[in-house]
Amino acid sequence: MITRVPAGSTGVVHAALLYRGEGAYLDTVLPFVAEGLAKSESVLIALPQKSLALVRQALGDAADEVTMADITEIGRNPGRILGWQAAFAAERADRPVRITTEILWPGRTVEEYPACVQHEALFNMAFAGRDMTALCLYDAEALDTIAAADVGCTHPVLWQSGSMQISPDYQPVAVLDRYNQPLPNSATAVHYTVRTAGDLGPARSFATRYAQWLGLSADGVTNLLLIMTELATNSLQHAGSACRLAFWQHNGNLVCQASDQGRLDDPLAGRRPPPTDDATAGRGLYLVNTIADLVRSHTSVNGTTIQAYLRLDSSKDPIT
Repeated sequence: MITRVPAGSTGVVHAALLYRGEGAYLDTVLPFVAEGLAKSESVLIALPQKSLALVRQALGDAADEVTMADITEIGRNPGRILGWQAAFAAERADRPVRITTEILWPGRTVEEYPACVQHEALFNMAFAGRDMTALCLYDAEALDTIAAADVGCTHPVLWQSGSMQISPDYQPVAVLDRYNQPLPNSATAVHYTVRTAGDLGPARSFATRYAQWLGLSADGVTNLLLIMTELATNSLQHAGSACRLAFWQHNGNLVCQASDQGRLDDPLAGRRPPPTDDATAGRGLYLVNTIADLVRSHTSVNGTTIQAYLRLDSSKDPIT
């Protein structure tokens, strides 16, 4: 199993396993978890429900020593996974952390996929210097050629044939650049421009009417207003420009888009908890990632666009 940090590492072992079948899955995950427990490490397992139940049963009594979570709930928005993992690690700062996750599952959408790749590309940057071992699981039979290549580009270590190997294709910065693409818009979008803080109230009323017309729940409307307000306020305070809001419906989601003339230089912005010594720094986008079902962004010298997705009726769109 993975027992040491590769030469040149910052203290993070970030490995990917492309498994084929349930047997290969358990043959790697169970020893990986057992090794962590034997070393008194804090172990976190975040998998889809079916796989989580399989691992829990196979672990037996040892399952009580492990933190388990349904990744399809925690990680519905890939942009909040790093923050959740960081919070887990921060609560256990006195010892090493071991994590196994599976962020691509049947039912992931085309819109969600780029955010998943960006999450993996940012992992080593987010946890640089931390004593952490991560094993990311991918069903090799479900990956197309591009997705399989992305695994190698976003993981410095690959777990193959029972041993750990350095990935020759690891290029996280290049991956981030490749997936920083202009976002799709909609000809049916409705628009509202926030130029000053005084425009926020009317903008919230505008967004409320549109969301209610689409049938968004009361809780959903509350979340939309929080998202819209945070994004618009960020534009006014940090970009120093007006915020061009747009709203539309896409595949059972209400999309809230915010565009401004600023440039988002920190790829980890909104993905990690804000500094404890400054309750406002980085809070807005982090809150958006926490609330939304999906967050996508594109930034360039011409400005930044952020899209937040909210499901209109999750009961009609089950996670599989």
